[in-house]
Amino acid sequence: MDITIRPARHEEFEEIGELLVAAYAADGLLALGADDPYVHELRKVAERAEQAEVLTAVDADGAVLGAVTFAAPGSPYAEIAGPDEGEFRMLAVAPAGRGRGIGEALVRACMDRARSLGLNRMVLSALPHIENAHRVYQRIGFTRIPERDWEPLPGITLLAFTCDLGEAV
Repeated sequence: MDITIRPARHEEFEEIGELLVAAYAADGLLALGADDPYVHELRKVAERAEQAEVLTAVDADGAVLGAVTFAAPGSPYAEIAGPDEGEFRMLAVAPAGRGRGIGEALVRACMDRARSLGLNRMVLSALPHIENAHRVYQRIGFTRIPERDWEPLPGITLLAFTCDLGEAV
């Protein structure tokens, strides 16, 4: 695979924000379309990069094909992570990059980052209807932890997953 995973650069932040919005919209994850309040959150890449780590996948020409936010314990972007857990959020792959293993590579980069910090587990939250993403997570070694499912807003349930970093595939 001719893809490099690395920290996002400041000059890529706007492009990453638009990639996230486009990917979420294409996958039906923005219930209110362009008016969905989450659009604003997705575009706040510079703010996330100050309080968490934004990783990006680029091809040999430097084209941004995907991105993810890694949140270490204590980061304001860690929603369900405990003290020995890393968490990732806002994972998206551009249509041109789909089917190439980029999403999985971004998840594995987050897992590697968590290991480098001495963390034992990774956690994530996902909408129930994104079964393709669930299959990728499960293939890597994530399992469901229903007791940690939660609602960021009334009527929006997020499913929780975890992976022991020592047992990941």
